[in-house]
Amino acid sequence: MPKIKVKINGKFIPQYHSEMAAGCDLYADIDEDVMIKPGHFCAVPTGIKIEIPEGYEAQVRPRSGLALKYGIGLLNSPGTIDADYRGEIKVILFNFGKNSFKIEKEERIAQLVFTRITKAEFVPVKQLKRTKRGSGGFGHTGR
Repeated sequence: MPKIKVKINGKFIPQYHSEMAAGCDLYADIDEDVMIKPGHFCAVPTGIKIEIPEGYEAQVRPRSGLALKYGIGLLNSPGTIDADYRGEIKVILFNFGKNSFKIEKEERIAQLVFTRITKAEFVPVKQLKRTKRGSGGFGHTGR
């Protein structure tokens, strides 16, 4: 388990809300409620900065309850936080729903998941190995 150093500018440190939760919750660190109209988005501050150990990344992911009940998701999901980033974590919430959505102060708005990373070495070649699939792309195998 990586040790994550956290600098708290707001009120909340990320928390896991169940024993086997993969993601810890991030909270809206805002002075007043924010309204997101359908089809619009905004960057919501969390009031925290973190130091991620080398070899890891943090992924910002949507909360399933906000997605199911209100159509609220992340514009860039998952959002990646690199180990060398030291700025405040902000969450880009998007309203996919049909009604305006109010983000309240201190509301849980997203999850943060830590994962190991593997870097690739790219080797230029003239041709790639053939496969049965080939260049078949989006939806080529059906529904």
